[in-house]
Amino acid sequence: MVLEMKVPSPGESITEVEIASWLVKDGDYVEKDQAIAEVDSDKATLELPAEESGIITLKAEEGDTVAVGQVVCLIDTSAAKPDGAAPAEEKKEEVKESPKAEEPKKEEEKPATYASGTPSPAAKKILDEKGIDTLAVKGSGKDGRITKEDAENAQIAAMGTPTGGNRGSERTKLSMLRRKVAERLVAAKNETAMLTTFNEANMTPINKLRSEFKEEFKNKHGVGLGFMSFFTKAVVRALQMYPDVNSMIDGDYKIAYGFCDISVAVSGPKGLMVPVMRNAETLSFRGIENEIKRLALRARDGQITVDEMTGGTFTISNGGVFGSMLSTPIINPPQSGILGMHNIIERPIAVDGKVEIHPMMYIALSYDHRIIDGRESVGFLVAVKEGLEDPLNLLMDGNAKKALEL
Repeated sequence: MVLEMKVPSPGESITEVEIASWLVKDGDYVEKDQAIAEVDSDKATLELPAEESGIITLKAEEGDTVAVGQVVCLIDTSAAKPDGAAPAEEKKEEVKESPKAEEPKKEEEKPATYASGTPSPAAKKILDEKGIDTLAVKGSGKDGRITKEDAENAQIAAMGTPTGGNRGSERTKLSMLRRKVAERLVAAKNETAMLTTFNEANMTPINKLRSEFKEEFKNKHGVGLGFMSFFTKAVVRALQMYPDVNSMIDGDYKIAYGFCDISVAVSGPKGLMVPVMRNAETLSFRGIENEIKRLALRARDGQITVDEMTGGTFTISNGGVFGSMLSTPIINPPQSGILGMHNIIERPIAVDGKVEIHPMMYIALSYDHRIIDGRESVGFLVAVKEGLEDPLNLLMDGNAKKALEL
C-alpha cells in the first residue's frame, strides 16, 4: 500500500509552508514517527514525522512552497525493511580478497586530463551566465581545473587594485519564518507610531536576593532563580497599574485585556522566537522560571508550536544575554509595548550624595503612541524600575522565603 503524506495544518490561518530541509533521502526506509522533514511556516519551524514505516518517495524539493493538504511524499508501507549494512560490507571484502586477473587498461579508460584553467561543464555554464572569462578564474581542481564551486565564487573584477583575498559571496533564500519576521518588523515600523523611552535600574537588591536564596531555590525546585522571574513580576505589576500598555488597537477600537500573557523572546536554531507565558499574573517565581525553561527548551529543540507563540499581550526581550548595553526594541504587533533588558554593568552612581559603584542595567520601553500616551509609558517604566529596585516589598510582599516557596 502506498500512503500519501500531506502537509498538516500547523495552526489557524496558515495556508502554506516551505520545505526547509529533508532529513531523509529519496528511496530511504523510514520508521513511523521518524522526523523526515523540517517545514517553515510564517510563525515557526516544525518537524514533519512519518505517518507509517516504509520506503519514501519525495514529491517536493527543498525550498518549495507547498499548500496545507498537498502531498509532499509517498510511503510504500508494503516494502520490507532492508537488511543492515553488514552483508554489503562482507560482500565488499569478498571482492577485495578475489581480485580479477590484471588486464591492461584500454586507452579510453584512462582518466581525462585537463589543461590548467579549463572549466567543468557546470562551471562553464555559470561563468557564461556571469559573463566572466575563464582566464580570470583560478581553478582549485585537479591540474588547475575550474570547478563549479570556483565558478560560483568568481566575481567580476572591479576597478582598483586586487588584494588577492577571498572575494566570494553566497546567495541563499531566507526561510519563510525569517521572511515573515522581516515583514512584521517593517510593518511595525511603518504602521505604528513607535517611540522608545529609557530608564535604568540598580540591580543590587535583586543580586543580593539571588545570592542569598538561589542555591536553596534550585535545590528545592530544580530550576535556577534568574532575572526573568523578577522582570516578569515587575512587568505584571506595572501592567496592572497602567492597563493601556496591556491593550491593543483593533481598527477604531481599543481592546483592553484583563490578563497578562507575556511573550518572551528566546533564541532558537532558526532564529528569534517569542513563546508566550499565559496568565503570568497568576504565576509564582517558581512557576515563571519553570515556564521560561520549558518554552526555551522547546524552542531550542524545534518543538515549539504556533499556538505557543500566538496571543501575547506584552513582550520582554533580553538582549543583555548577548552583551547589548542599550537598544530600541521593535514592537511585536499587534501588541502595543515591548520591554528591552540589557547587560548589567558596574557603574558609578550618586547614592545619598556619595559616589558608589553598583550593578546597573538600562531598560527601554518601545510603545505605540497611538494608544499609549507619554504619561502612561514613562509611568509604566518607572513602575518597572521601582519593582526591580525594591523587589522584597513590591514583588514579594515583604517575605522572600514565602514568595520563593522555600
